[in-house]
Amino acid sequence: MRKPALHFWQIWNMCFGFFGIQVGFGLQNANVSRIFQTLGADIDAIPILWIAAPLTGLLVQPIVGYMSDRTWGRLGRRRPYFLYGALATTAALLIMPNSPVLWIAAGMLWIMDASINVTMEPFRAFVGDMLPHRQRTKGFAMQSFFIGVGAVIASAMPWVLTNWFSISNVANPGIVPPSVKLAFYLGAVFLLGSVLWTVVSTKEYSPEQLREFEAAVKTANRDVGVGDEAKPAPDASRFFRYGGILFAVSGLITFFIAQRSLEKELFVLSVGGVVFGLMLLAAGWLRRRGRADNPFSEIIDDLFAMPRTMKQLAVVQFFSWFALFAMWIYTTAAVTAHHYGTSDPSSLLYNQGADQVGVLFALYNGVAALAAFAIPVLATKTSRKTAHIVCLLCGAAGLVSILVISDPSLLWISMIGVGVAWAAILSIPYAILSGVLPGKKMGIYMGIFNFFIVIPQLTAASILGVLVRRLFEGEAIYALALGGVSLGLAALATLFVEDRAGAGCDDGSAMPVLETGH
Repeated sequence: MRKPALHFWQIWNMCFGFFGIQVGFGLQNANVSRIFQTLGADIDAIPILWIAAPLTGLLVQPIVGYMSDRTWGRLGRRRPYFLYGALATTAALLIMPNSPVLWIAAGMLWIMDASINVTMEPFRAFVGDMLPHRQRTKGFAMQSFFIGVGAVIASAMPWVLTNWFSISNVANPGIVPPSVKLAFYLGAVFLLGSVLWTVVSTKEYSPEQLREFEAAVKTANRDVGVGDEAKPAPDASRFFRYGGILFAVSGLITFFIAQRSLEKELFVLSVGGVVFGLMLLAAGWLRRRGRADNPFSEIIDDLFAMPRTMKQLAVVQFFSWFALFAMWIYTTAAVTAHHYGTSDPSSLLYNQGADQVGVLFALYNGVAALAAFAIPVLATKTSRKTAHIVCLLCGAAGLVSILVISDPSLLWISMIGVGVAWAAILSIPYAILSGVLPGKKMGIYMGIFNFFIVIPQLTAASILGVLVRRLFEGEAIYALALGGVSLGLAALATLFVEDRAGAGCDDGSAMPVLETGH
């Protein structure tokens, strides 16, 4: 029993909720650093304030993935999480721009990002649930299209409100400008409306149907010799060994940082290593005592039992998302200081530069929306790996060129390359990954895959502030150039990814369930 191909509008409806999610996510990415600076944050403190975003993803996504794999009710398997996460995100969007002090804004970022993650995580697994392998590149590309369109609207909204509707983009010191506040209110409306559209218009397959589809895929894979099933989890002794080493090494590094009174941001990685070491020790203790039948143990087991292709993609994701986080954190500070010559958040010139960043973010997301249609074509004519390498190199050139271009009116050239890379990052790794995951664990593995988005962001939050302050002498523009180098490394790592379940044909025609060659 093969999973049927869906027609264009069915794929459109099931992905439409991503439009609203990205409106909220885009408002967050383009404006939160601006809000933090408005409320008095120092430039080198911004990365540590952003730590809420990756931490919430690290905690929330695997838990939501685990739970959604086991959910079935009146709304289905994934849709309850779409709905309840969207309601919470809507509330956070309404509150965030009204934060009276910095610590409240930082807390609201935490809540907003947790809510976005609850909504977003099941959407990745949703494509795996609903589409056959031969359509998944198209499905994830459709998500990229909606991500691009939503982010265009979100990023440009403050500028549009100011220049088209004469809503002020400046305010008294310590007050978020009216244009930014109104943008967040409108974003809440877009988010809730689009997610509701997907919830109402899409019907999910039942657990019984999904089991039948997966059985058919396994049979076809055996016939053509394709497959990369997850491996058994390690025994308790390996958990103790890895956990003990990580705990000891990270503990020593933490002690060294404290003794030398080094930057507090460095504790993010060292303390994170201590905590993860303790988690591995706890997982080993539970397994040794026969008490591993629980969500915590299953998530840790699945982390160690990842398919080989997933491990290879993890390296690509690390360098890709380090670059993206550097861009989201520092573009406003870099452009306003390097191209507009000011770091005063209450000045007109600064706010003009910040609005320009919003337009640039809108541009790269618009390019991503268009590139989303070209990526499946390029992947079919070459391979998904080749397509990804080309796109990542475009992004590397784009970020590095921001340092070279002196005229801010020409920065749109840089954003073309960034947009091409963004479209690929949002689609190709997930299309490759979904072909090697067991269907019954699609949600939890998509959640675990988010670790390799979060860990580079934590790394960036930990070291970028130190690098900008000590190595780059406060010049945020060099953090963007470093991001370009990181995208180049991601392209290099893509060469080593095994994509044995390439989707060959994305038009829905009759093809084997999985094909070799890509």
